[in-house]
Amino acid sequence: MKPLSRPLFAAVAALFALVMIATRFHHFGDVLHLPDASMALFFLGGIYLRRHLAFVAFVVLSVLIDWYSVSYAGVSDFCITVAYSFLPLAYAVLWYAGRLVAPRYDGSFASHAIVFGTLLVAATLSYAVSNGAFYWLGGRYSEPNMAQYLDRFMQWAPLFVRAAAAYVAVAQVAQALVFRFAPRTGDGKTARA
Repeated sequence: MKPLSRPLFAAVAALFALVMIATRFHHFGDVLHLPDASMALFFLGGIYLRRHLAFVAFVVLSVLIDWYSVSYAGVSDFCITVAYSFLPLAYAVLWYAGRLVAPRYDGSFASHAIVFGTLLVAATLSYAVSNGAFYWLGGRYSEPNMAQYLDRFMQWAPLFVRAAAAYVAVAQVAQALVFRFAPRTGDGKTARA
């Protein structure tokens, strides 16, 4: 997939920011019954936005949303521990997996399958980083052990990976529809990014 034009880059970045605010900020997410889209957005950001500075901006946005949620919206600070500092690494796994697969994403069925498979691996690894850091370094478990960690990982990882997969599937369908119905250029090709 080619890099996005400046106007399209700005539009996609703004859309991703709005979706992150709507789903990560628990006040809206709970009302709308939407799971947090952050994992999917970091992966999709790697595909569509790609730039390192955009990654940093979305990490900062996620931290600001969490800070506001805890400081002003009454959200529990249970997850804010030293392990919170591992979230940028967890998000980097997703972003850079998206960047890695972006050149292979041409809208074909095979490329959609590659993107989706890459997401499943990246989301699982990202969850292992964030959840592992929280479990082992967060200080919330008095006697952490591998059996308990693996049990908790198997309990919660599928929920987070499934939510990310659902958002990415919606994005893939939306992209396929846009490319299907986008105006054609003079050479008969679909006008893309």
